[in-house]
Amino acid sequence: MRTISAIFFAFLSLNANTQSLLKPGDNFFNKNFIKNTHFEMAYFAVSGRQTLEISSFDVEINANEKTISVFTRISSPAGNSIWADTSIADITTLKPIYRSSNNSEKQYHIAYGNTIEGYYYDKHSNKGSQVKDNKDGGFFDSFIYPYLLGALPLTSGYKAILPVYEYKPGTINNISNTRITEVKSSMHKSTITGEHAVWQVSVFEEGTNVKYEYYIDKESRKLWKVDIVASNGKQYLLVDKELDYTPFTATFDKEQTYKMISAGSGTISGQIYARDNENTTKGGIAILNVNKKQYAQQGTTVILIPYTDYFKEWIALNEKLRKKGQAVPLSKEAAGCIKVTSVYDNEGNFEFTNLMPGEYYLFTEFGYIHTAARTEVVGYTDTYINGLFQGTTANTQRNRYKTSVNAAIKKIVTIGKEGEKITVKLKKTL
Repeated sequence: MRTISAIFFAFLSLNANTQSLLKPGDNFFNKNFIKNTHFEMAYFAVSGRQTLEISSFDVEINANEKTISVFTRISSPAGNSIWADTSIADITTLKPIYRSSNNSEKQYHIAYGNTIEGYYYDKHSNKGSQVKDNKDGGFFDSFIYPYLLGALPLTSGYKAILPVYEYKPGTINNISNTRITEVKSSMHKSTITGEHAVWQVSVFEEGTNVKYEYYIDKESRKLWKVDIVASNGKQYLLVDKELDYTPFTATFDKEQTYKMISAGSGTISGQIYARDNENTTKGGIAILNVNKKQYAQQGTTVILIPYTDYFKEWIALNEKLRKKGQAVPLSKEAAGCIKVTSVYDNEGNFEFTNLMPGEYYLFTEFGYIHTAARTEVVGYTDTYINGLFQGTTANTQRNRYKTSVNAAIKKIVTIGKEGEKITVKLKKTL
């Protein structure tokens, strides 16, 4: 048993020693993979197989001949910024230069040098304090390292240790190890661009007791996804929204497109309703639309899209990909040129104003009650004359059924001249 135990612990020691200790200035990072980029990730809370989007994670990386800067912002679904961080490092050595953070709990900034100096403000206690830490040298900023993982020589079985610095008031030693515990081949399946071969990089932060799984593209080193298990066991997920994906041949002109929905004097107004058809017949002739109009309820959303070449292509691509369960996202600039209004009364009326001459794509969706009538056989009657069988007659009755259905309505409308007022009917007939 002693021999087995000795071999086991020797194996653990050998395994630990295979992890490379990385420090700023070491030539481990491929600078070709450190590029200017801007991307946005959806941030989910995970419970079993269910996910709930809780925020959006915006990342901007700027690299020049002197520094690499990482700016991030976590926003609520309403778009309010709730957490902002900045980290700057030397582009040659990756030695940290500056760090700042601002969230609901704290706000601080520090400058790295022979000593680490700055200011820390605790928002709960409303107390501030000067930062001075006599640490210098062999560590990375704790915030920047995730965006450097793709520049490492990743391969199956790769392991490494990165000393990182994270300032915490009252802590004597703010340096801890972040361990790359495993790297293996995997696949990431995007609903937009399909499957991608990735390196699955397992990371454990000793300072926070948090585990991460980074999914990094083998070719481009793009960060596709991050699985997170917090120290309390709660799980989170970050997934790239792929807002940089541009399958379009048409060019988006933000200035001109925004003018179409804001700089004119034209209006498009109208009424939204569904009109049901039970397929009723009278004297063998079909009677259509026998039911009353069912108006879209007050508050129903109506969308107006400038029908430019760019948006025509976007709409066509999404209609094609919808059958595969995929969708093409819009950039923030393009999404900002879509106008949204609501039905303002109980008769399905809506209005768009300040429109320039041009084509516009209208879309709305609402629920209503569909009534259907169907003849059903409920029995049969046999006919006899003088005891002789003459035939069988089916006994039928007509039943009516009501079901809840959705009406999705789209229409292309043209404003021909400045100030023109267009009235339309957005109707669904079954």
